[in-house]
Amino acid sequence: MWSDRLGEFVTLFLVINPIEVVPAYLAMVGHVKKPATKARIAFNAVIIAFGVLLFFLFAGKVLLEQLHVPLRAFQIAGGIVLFMVAIEMIRGENHTPSEKAGGNLALAVYPLAVPKIAGPAAMLTIILISDDDRYNLVGQLGTVTMLALVLLITFVLLMVAVPVSHIMGKSGAGVVSRVMGMLLAALAVSTTLGALAEWLNLPKL
Repeated sequence: MWSDRLGEFVTLFLVINPIEVVPAYLAMVGHVKKPATKARIAFNAVIIAFGVLLFFLFAGKVLLEQLHVPLRAFQIAGGIVLFMVAIEMIRGENHTPSEKAGGNLALAVYPLAVPKIAGPAAMLTIILISDDDRYNLVGQLGTVTMLALVLLITFVLLMVAVPVSHIMGKSGAGVVSRVMGMLLAALAVSTTLGALAEWLNLPKL
C-alpha cells in the first residue's frame, strides 16, 4: 500500500513539477510590490489547483464520458493551452489583470493555478491513477493526501522563490522564465503529438 502511495507521490510530483512553476510565478507577480500580496496569490493558486484536481479525481472521468470527450481530445486541447502559456512566458508578457477582471484572484486562477499547477497532464494523471480506487474510499483518501503533499511542497517553493529572486535579480529571473517557457512549449508539443500519435497509430517521437 505504501509503495502505491509513494508511486502516486512521485508521479504527481513529476507531472505537476513544482520547480517548473517557480519561474512562471516570479514572472507573473513581478509587478506586485507587497510580499503579503504575493503570498496570497501563491496560496490562492495552490488552493484553486487543489480544488480543480480534486474535482478531476472524483468526477473527471465520469464528466468526460458524459460529454463524450475522449481522453486524447482532452490531452490535445490541454497541450494547446499549455503552448499558449509557454509563448507568453517566452515573450516576457506580464499578466496584470485589471480590477474588473478580479485583480490578484484572477492572476491566481489563470495562468498560475490553471494550467501551470493543475495542467492538463496533471488532470489526466489524477484521473488515471485514481481509476482503480474509484469506489475505494481509503484509496482515494490516500491519493488526496499525496496530492496535498505535492501542492504543499509547491507552496513552500513559491514562498522561498521570492527572496531567491532578489538574489538572482530581474535579468536572471527573466532568463530562467524564458528558458522554462521553452521547456514548457516542448512539453506542450509533446503532449499534443503524443495524443495524435496514439490516435493515428503513429510511431512515438
